[in-house]
Amino acid sequence: MLHEKIKLNAAGSLDYAYMYTYFQNLSPELPIKKRPTVIVCPGGGYVMTSDREAEPIALGMLAAGFNAMIVRYSVAPARFPTALLELASAVKYVREEGVNYGCDPEKIFIIGFSAGSHLTGSYGNFWSRPFVAEALGCDKEMLRPTGQILSYPVITSGPFAHEGSFRNLLGDRYDAEKEDFSLENSVNEDTPPTFLWHTQTDGAVPVENSLFMVSALQKQKIKTEFHLFPEGVHGLSLCNELTASAPEHIVPQAAKWFDLAVGFIKGF
Repeated sequence: MLHEKIKLNAAGSLDYAYMYTYFQNLSPELPIKKRPTVIVCPGGGYVMTSDREAEPIALGMLAAGFNAMIVRYSVAPARFPTALLELASAVKYVREEGVNYGCDPEKIFIIGFSAGSHLTGSYGNFWSRPFVAEALGCDKEMLRPTGQILSYPVITSGPFAHEGSFRNLLGDRYDAEKEDFSLENSVNEDTPPTFLWHTQTDGAVPVENSLFMVSALQKQKIKTEFHLFPEGVHGLSLCNELTASAPEHIVPQAAKWFDLAVGFIKGF
């Protein structure tokens, strides 16, 4: 495995902002020469990035036959668009440099968890806006994601919001700009095919967040796969003992999301 730590240098990036590669070594003994790449954005309310939603996900995706990356993006006091531009840098890296390591430039997927899903979904909706390509100094098509996976996502800034995530993202711009970052309002024809999963009993980020997003995706006729599991607290990650920091993080039924997401990626 090629495991590298690469500094992220978007405007406003903080010292700890890095991307980490988990690329299968190229070998004449291995028949697959080009692999999809999954870029992981851990959650943490835009105040940290969770270990539970980082390396276990990347290694799981590697074991499933994909290349993977983790983006340890800048959080508060960094504000939008720093983290989004860091994620854009990771997509650009895979498309430009990843081909040297067996990454298929036409199959770049982004996966997020909780507030990391808000970052992922923001990128899915905003990647084609001129300010992103201008900041990265490239054509916008270099930044196009193939698909996105949103895990118990922070979506809405309305009545069902996880308010802390939006306050950490926007700082003193919160009151003036929060509606602009309610992602159900910005789904558009450039939003990539989307896989979502949530649990009905999530007490921190209500399932209405995913339901609003699914409705918006449907209105735009974006290819969508959505799974709602009846039980499970927030922050389940893999839903098994590998990522459980408490007994309630082990939910076998919800753990099915991972294999379903792998199937979603393999469908491209």
